[in-house]
Amino acid sequence: MTEPSLIYAPKSEFDRVLALPIDRVAKTLLFATMARLNTLYMIKKAGSGHIGSSFSSLEIVSWILLNGLRREPGGRSFQDIYFSSKGHDVPGLYSALIGLGMLEFTLLHSLRKLDGLPGHPDVGTPHIPTNTGSLGMGISKARGMILADRLRGVDRRAYVLTGDGELQEGQFWESLQPSVNRDLRELTVVVDHNKLQSDTWVEKVSHLGELERKLEAFGWEVARIDGHDLSSIDAELSPRGEQRGPRIVIADTLKGHGVSFMEEFGKDEKFYKFHSGAPSDENYLRGAEELLGTVNHLLTRASGAPLRLERVPLEAPPKPALTQRMVGAYSRALLREAERNQRIVALDADLVLDTGLGPFAEKFPDRFFECGIAEMDMVSQAGGMALSGLLPIVHSFACFLSTRPNEQIYNNSTERTKVIYVGSLAGIVPGGPGHSHQCVRDISALGAMPGMVLVEPSCESEVEALVDFCINRTQESAYLRLVTPPCLIPYELPVGYRPTEGQGVTLLEGKDAILFGYGPVLLPEAFRAAKLLEEDGIHLRVVNFPWLNRVDKRWLRESVQGLRRIFTLDNHYLAGGQGQMLAAAISEIAPMGLEGVTLLGVEEIPRCGRNDEVVRAHRLDAENLRRRIREALGRPPVAGGARS
Repeated sequence: MTEPSLIYAPKSEFDRVLALPIDRVAKTLLFATMARLNTLYMIKKAGSGHIGSSFSSLEIVSWILLNGLRREPGGRSFQDIYFSSKGHDVPGLYSALIGLGMLEFTLLHSLRKLDGLPGHPDVGTPHIPTNTGSLGMGISKARGMILADRLRGVDRRAYVLTGDGELQEGQFWESLQPSVNRDLRELTVVVDHNKLQSDTWVEKVSHLGELERKLEAFGWEVARIDGHDLSSIDAELSPRGEQRGPRIVIADTLKGHGVSFMEEFGKDEKFYKFHSGAPSDENYLRGAEELLGTVNHLLTRASGAPLRLERVPLEAPPKPALTQRMVGAYSRALLREAERNQRIVALDADLVLDTGLGPFAEKFPDRFFECGIAEMDMVSQAGGMALSGLLPIVHSFACFLSTRPNEQIYNNSTERTKVIYVGSLAGIVPGGPGHSHQCVRDISALGAMPGMVLVEPSCESEVEALVDFCINRTQESAYLRLVTPPCLIPYELPVGYRPTEGQGVTLLEGKDAILFGYGPVLLPEAFRAAKLLEEDGIHLRVVNFPWLNRVDKRWLRESVQGLRRIFTLDNHYLAGGQGQMLAAAISEIAPMGLEGVTLLGVEEIPRCGRNDEVVRAHRLDAENLRRRIREALGRPPVAGGARS
């Protein structure tokens, strides 16, 4: 490779390889390696994605698509079912489907872009039979499909891929016995046993023990293979006439397989570097060169010409902006509080890097508890700690922490102990992972918990202030909602600002209407919209209101006095969000002269794409907010119209 560029194999090269007169094992290996090259291209171009698990599973995925699934007449669709339960490896699946011609080749360039290929599997994409990405659901989903097929008289086999880290989810184990009881002979499950989960080694988080014996004890037929040896895959995954019930194949693989330095991870290393995110330019070029060399070596063995490539310029990285990072600020604040309070312990669900717990785990190893991908177990464990006098702080992505262990959180609340829950990755951004990870229903899921206050900071300084509130200034449990991506913050909180429960702080004065919002994603858009409205002669008061389920009604009455229109802005579904809580309170105080309350927020399943694309697609960017506020106030549309 003579100049820095992104490279990929075009469709014509896949067609050429599929037409080679070689046996199916050799052909599948060649196809999988080309798909791996294109997967690396997709993730680098998208700026994010899961390299490690895409690479570890591509031999398995390629064999299933090429040889395992029967095709419908005409060949444009599959008779049988395949899906990945873990879902993180979907870039590899997309690459293989594109190479087969089952997806349009232009989609190779659209991973994690608006109207492109979602960051996790979604049924809106052809040949994706179910939504995944929230772990542990795969076998249960497949059982439902198979039982429905039996009722309808449909002949279909089902292949399901799971991750080994995923096996920590309780639903996986719940799904095993009913599948045997129902004699699911149509079902084959493959465990991508690459021995690494999000942060580190599976055995360091929650050792699987004697996995084969455990699975056999449930009555499953079990086999174990080298998941990169196509001969073994071909022998064990080919349909078996004697299969009398569900079958599970443990495939020993390497995370990052195919690129030597992505496979390397020592037993003493703390964190695996290639679970998620795009590689650096240097690592991309090294990886692409190695994969290209492997492809051409395999082509030489098959008496084929070297791979013909397409190239795309390697774009220079954007210049860093002055952004604020909520998770980094939280990490620093937690460390300060833990130094002062020996009762604080931190629990994590295999997301140390994403939740900012690295410094805490390093400084207080005896007070840090890695619970793995098992949110219900983690929350109940925290409840036991609280009953025993500790102050547990529980961490995971908001989408999983607020919903999966919801019953366990309620149980803790009814015990009237204090537990703090910290949900990161909250709201509609980042948009790349897709709706399984875009958490826009956590306020509604947790807002009615007895004895629990919900808060979201709007900037780094408010993170520190709200951490202090949750730990030191309230006796109640708390849910701290954190946005993960870096955010541009156009406002500053008043000097000496200290949050008062149920009260907000004015960021921008205005006499025509008032807007209540929160958080570092949409509150800046509201602030910018207010500045645009000033050009239109409309003066909007913007209030930062970090309380998601509490309001001081006396303060609220004073805040809205004399205003005829109130707006609320939610980085959440309208149903159950802060806006509905405020609207209910406003209806009680019934301010004089009020003409209406307009709730703005997420009104449909979150879109997948770049962050700015997603905010604009939901009409929550500054230009759209300007237009919507003008319309609500009865003002004519902005000349030329705002982009929607």
